[in-house]
Amino acid sequence: MILSLAAAVALSGGTNSSGLEPFDSSTSWGVSEDPSNSSAEPMVRTMTPEMQPDTSSVPVQEVSPWDIALCITGTLISCENALVIAVLFYTPTLRAPMFILIGSLAVADLLAGLGLILNFVFTYLVDSSVEFVTLLSVGLLISAFSASVLNILAITVDRYLSLYNALTYHTERTVTYTYVMVVFIWLSCLTLGLLPALGWNCLRDETACSICRPVTKVNAVALAVTFLLVFAMMMQLYLQICKIAFRHAQQIAVQHQFVAISTTKGVSTLSAILCAFGACWLPFAMYSIVADSTYPVIYTYATVLPATCCSVINPIIYAFRNPDIQKSLWMACCGCVPSGLSLRPRTSSDV
Repeated sequence: MILSLAAAVALSGGTNSSGLEPFDSSTSWGVSEDPSNSSAEPMVRTMTPEMQPDTSSVPVQEVSPWDIALCITGTLISCENALVIAVLFYTPTLRAPMFILIGSLAVADLLAGLGLILNFVFTYLVDSSVEFVTLLSVGLLISAFSASVLNILAITVDRYLSLYNALTYHTERTVTYTYVMVVFIWLSCLTLGLLPALGWNCLRDETACSICRPVTKVNAVALAVTFLLVFAMMMQLYLQICKIAFRHAQQIAVQHQFVAISTTKGVSTLSAILCAFGACWLPFAMYSIVADSTYPVIYTYATVLPATCCSVINPIIYAFRNPDIQKSLWMACCGCVPSGLSLRPRTSSDV
């Protein structure tokens, strides 16, 4: 009986294993990939995207080496001109009209350097599609570089008047008069910088853009022509300065040799100043007149970079060459003045 019961159990176990095989297989198919099981497909769809890479991510914008060069130039400009401003601010003796104009030029170039840095930040770290960001960046650059050019013109006029009215210059050229001229320059330049924000832009019509978006082609041409007029005025004033300096050299017979040497040095200095200014700004001004937004962007970078380098040269030409500023720098750095530093008053022909 026991044997028959054992045989019955063994027989029933074999039957159940064969009968349970479809059930077990269907259960495994339900959890994996049985094509006959309709409930398996939704599970496969929900699990598969989690295992696949995300193809909808926004691609990282590639950084242009030209923009890096402009950012580095802006950093150098900011450091140089911040040093000039600090020296002029902390030296009470440097309050003459000439130093006021040099300080105004340094402020303009400092803002230009900061504008180049902010333009890099807005381009790659901030959403540049926001109109406010674009208008702020462009407005700051227009105001700063316009103020830089006009301050250079003001310094040229000041040097011409110091020669033309040598006897009455120090009485007529008051500090108040200089401050009024500086305020007028900055108001004019701030107005130019606000024009794109006031609607003079090409954000609604890309075909009207110049090489510097969102400045319109018409505005870019107007700014370029204005620069050419300023450059022509500077050439005329420097030519008059050279004539006056040579005439003074002929009138002073006793110091003829000394004045001749000094005048020759002054003329070479003026020529270097004018050539540097023209070499930096003329390519960009001429290209702004003939080109528009359809031209290759590399040409824009190739003309903008030399223009920004003018703000690197300005502190060297107009500030660091001045003996009084040199003395203040030496005193601030090491507390002494080198014996080789000339502290004689600078004549008109030395500028």
